[in-house]
Amino acid sequence: MRTALLQSSGRPGSTVENLKVLDAAAGRAAAAGAALLAAPEMFLTGYAIGDDIGRLAEPADGDSADAIAETATRHGIAIAYGYPERDGGCVHNSAQLISADGIRLANYRKTHLFGCFERDHFTPGDQPVVQAELNGLTVGLMICYDVEFPENVRAHALAGTDLLVVPTAQMHPFQFVAESLVPVRAWENQMYVAYVNRVGREEEFEFVGLSVLAGPDGVARTRAGRGEELVFADADPAFLAASREANPYLEDRRPGLYGSLI
Repeated sequence: MRTALLQSSGRPGSTVENLKVLDAAAGRAAAAGAALLAAPEMFLTGYAIGDDIGRLAEPADGDSADAIAETATRHGIAIAYGYPERDGGCVHNSAQLISADGIRLANYRKTHLFGCFERDHFTPGDQPVVQAELNGLTVGLMICYDVEFPENVRAHALAGTDLLVVPTAQMHPFQFVAESLVPVRAWENQMYVAYVNRVGREEEFEFVGLSVLAGPDGVARTRAGRGEELVFADADPAFLAASREANPYLEDRRPGLYGSLI
């Protein structure tokens, strides 16, 4: 499945403008043959928007979700994107996957919040594995800091995730996550991992780009630089099956030895 990674911070503070950026990227991605477009963490509103997070937060089935469903249908491409989700009195840092025919397939709430900024503005989610079937692949969702916990990604592997989509807001000086950790996660869990980042400075945060789609062999299929880019790579189910057969990490586990981890 050809996957497009939209490395961009959009227009922080303007949902309307970010919907336009996403629409334009969906058109370009679909024209290039992509079946899935992934956008970064909090793409819908911007990340470092302080108290505006509460004002701009929307329910998972809100107006912006409807607009993105229309974009997905018009261009014939599935879209995964990050946004602040309002649910009653709580706001979650969430990611949603909408199919090419406009159906909301999966909604994930970030389980591991990073730093005081996120803990001040968001309620953590409590469901570590959220998946949907898309074009013959089991697609999982995760957000940024979540992928840095090996238990999280292993839970996806054990649940059968083929392609893990990770909208992120990775900042300086932690670029080693994109450069080194993400390909290792893909290898040790025998899956594809699509890690799509923001770029540039927002308030006190400097986002480093370096979006990557890594394969189950630990090799980057595509990698962006430090600016705004739309990059592409394929998640190949045949290669994934062959890699899993050759690298039986999951079969060789001895869960009885791991009780002390919890």
